[in-house]
Amino acid sequence: MNEVLLRSLTPSVLTVLVRRGADFAAAEDAVQEALIEAVRAWPADPPRDAKGWLVTVAWRKFLDATRSDAARRRREDLVDEEPKPGPTPAVDDTLQLYFLCAHPSLTPSSAVALTLRAVGGLTTRQIAQAYLVPEATMAQRISRAKRTVSGVRFDRAGDVATVLRVLYLVFNEGYSGDVDLAAEAIRLTRQLAARVDHPEVAGLLALMLLHHARRAARTAPDGSLVPLAEQDRSRWDTRLIAEGVQILQTALALDRLGEFQAQAAIAALHADAPTADETDWVQIVEWYDELTRLTDSPVVRLNRAVAVGEADGPRAGLAALATLDPALPRHTAVAAYLHERDGDPATAARLYAEAAHKAPDLAERDHLTRQAARLNARRSRR
Repeated sequence: MNEVLLRSLTPSVLTVLVRRGADFAAAEDAVQEALIEAVRAWPADPPRDAKGWLVTVAWRKFLDATRSDAARRRREDLVDEEPKPGPTPAVDDTLQLYFLCAHPSLTPSSAVALTLRAVGGLTTRQIAQAYLVPEATMAQRISRAKRTVSGVRFDRAGDVATVLRVLYLVFNEGYSGDVDLAAEAIRLTRQLAARVDHPEVAGLLALMLLHHARRAARTAPDGSLVPLAEQDRSRWDTRLIAEGVQILQTALALDRLGEFQAQAAIAALHADAPTADETDWVQIVEWYDELTRLTDSPVVRLNRAVAVGEADGPRAGLAALATLDPALPRHTAVAAYLHERDGDPATAARLYAEAAHKAPDLAERDHLTRQAARLNARRSRR
């Protein structure tokens, strides 16, 4: 069973049902039932046209559910529109579905959560971690969004800003899981950039390309994380870096600065440095100041504290960190790094170990544990 194929077809099948008159919540339920049926039936009898099979089964599931609901008996006449089995035109509806999910009847945060869950393939836990809220809170938010759009006709697309937020979060989660969501997010953002003249679309595409250029160097052969300063820069994709920088420069020339352009400018400064020691941290702090003005995000302020520690020394970084909520994710890890830079390995080792217990994933937990072990081993040899 090709789970990657199933997940890649889900957006297109969901779009077909919505276009044929199904409300989003009912369509999503029908598609999920069709996927379950595919897992059961395909190993013994794989279809020649996977998408056509899923569309047919999902539509029948939707009609079955519709008939059993007395309040929706008016949908009975849709039976005549049931798609016939057979080849289905290969049309990529994914980006359009992102816009449909960003419906004006939803708040931007609810639209993003719903799209990430229904189209992006992220779990409720992953979405909750991205938004820094408990999983139960995010589950309620997604449920409310489904209820809000239940019965709503998707004849008005959502705004570009919401779609960009979704694509950004999908990209950030793209380095984990079975499906290459990072590459998919880049593909969709390229499509969006070709259709929409918007400097933040260009800023997001540049940001994605600059980060994706470092992908091969982000992990060691054993799967462990490699910090940016320790990455083998010869493994960075210079073609993607050049493309990202060019796109960013074109966007900045329009003088309509947004948060994605500011983030891309920071990524470009990292990419431009031949070595970690040659990084222009002063400029990076200035861009973080712009980003703070644009977003006032606690995560941005946390990253700025790291940059300040590099530009003005670790004690300046610790002073900036002291103004932030210690409960902020990765706050403890940043404190450990700055204390190590400040020549306090005992405190740094303790904080690395503490941060490891709070890490959101196994790779980060292992990395922080190794950092603590490294410092403890160094101290024991003295």
